[in-house]
Amino acid sequence: MFFSILLLAHFQAAIIPIILGIRSINKFQHISKNKFIPSGFIFLGLASISEMIDHTQTSWIYVDHSSFFNWLFYSFLSLGLTFLSISVVKNKFIRTTNFCISLSSIISYFLFDKSIALLFQVIISIFLIKNWQRVFKDWLFILYPIFGIFFTTFFGTRLSISGDQFWHLLIGPSGTISVLTFYLVLKRSYKKFN
Repeated sequence: MFFSILLLAHFQAAIIPIILGIRSINKFQHISKNKFIPSGFIFLGLASISEMIDHTQTSWIYVDHSSFFNWLFYSFLSLGLTFLSISVVKNKFIRTTNFCISLSSIISYFLFDKSIALLFQVIISIFLIKNWQRVFKDWLFILYPIFGIFFTTFFGTRLSISGDQFWHLLIGPSGTISVLTFYLVLKRSYKKFN
């Protein structure tokens, strides 16, 4: 029973962003670089798929380790957040800077270790929050840092410290709430911009 719930928690974290990415194609024309939005969502879904594949190597028990699929998870996560971030940025220098930070996260995972990649992930999230809040000014966006950063980090830390797989069940749904927040903010912004 626990395994089925764990599988469902991961599956929904993969499929919902991909569905939102597909639904975003040729949508949100009021956003300056809307072509990046579908890729952003799809990369987040691919991150979850990579994590699921990584879990097959550990019998679905969370293990804090480095591996090829764990690298793919962080890489796709970095790209997804970056693409969503730069979708609302008109300034080419800022877009390029965001993308270079994302590449730094991806490369540093193997060159140094996961902790350096996570540092770049924090910078990516700061850029994302700053860019989206500046453009949308939507109170609903507060759900992203609450669920996508605070709760996922809290649940992941509890999981790492305690080894209690219950915390593993909560990470995927928490991340999905943050992904849904992106989509809802985009939908609500259409009314503001038109």
